[in-house]
Amino acid sequence: MNYSVPGYLTLYVLTGSIAAIATLLFGLHRALERAPWPQKERAKAFWSLSAIIVGWFILAVVTSLAAWYGGASRKVPTIQYGLLIPILVGVLLFWKWPLLHRAAAIVPNEWIVGIQFYRTLGVIFLVLYAVGRLPALFALPAGLGDVSVGLLAPLVATAYARSPHEAARRVRLWNQFGIADLVIAVSLGFLTSPSPLQLASFDQPSVLISIFPLSLIPIYMVPLSILLHFASLRHLRHPDVRNSTVPGFAQLTK
Repeated sequence: MNYSVPGYLTLYVLTGSIAAIATLLFGLHRALERAPWPQKERAKAFWSLSAIIVGWFILAVVTSLAAWYGGASRKVPTIQYGLLIPILVGVLLFWKWPLLHRAAAIVPNEWIVGIQFYRTLGVIFLVLYAVGRLPALFALPAGLGDVSVGLLAPLVATAYARSPHEAARRVRLWNQFGIADLVIAVSLGFLTSPSPLQLASFDQPSVLISIFPLSLIPIYMVPLSILLHFASLRHLRHPDVRNSTVPGFAQLTK
């Protein structure tokens, strides 16, 4: 089995990840810019959250390059730590850090949904399957699921921007679909990767998913997506947090 990393993969994953982060920070900046907060508080919120988001990405890159998350030779999987710890820390910060709580509340839900168009980057799983670098059991559900969630994101976001009340159920179903896609992909990744947990795809295991740069998807993009789903669902439960002075999806993209 060839475990070498294709040359195009690093450029693809890094470019896609950085573009997603830049879009996320752009949306956050635009929402805070219109929020009825003191300038100092808006600046503090933006730079604090930017430092966390970018710092987390740099840490993910460094630990991934240092081979913390394994490969063909690692007997016990460690990638679950890179996946679960950011989710737990993110949820904890959301509940315990008022600044994050307030900042997430003023970003329009349609923007939180629409930004997950970046999930279409999951088409790379289908490409790697087609060239024999990932097993079908993992690559097909993960790739098709991610592409579907990503393509639906701007459609659902636009519907919600036009009529929040009527489209609320659609947004909830999309979030549930998006979370289910991630849970299925992660589970199949573990079941097809070399470790004591491997139950399938022994002739073609999912080794690349634990090697830089593809490992950035489970240790950064997946937790980020989960936290965005979390924020979106909270908006649906507390629609009153939306401030009328905050721009919607259409205004943020202008």
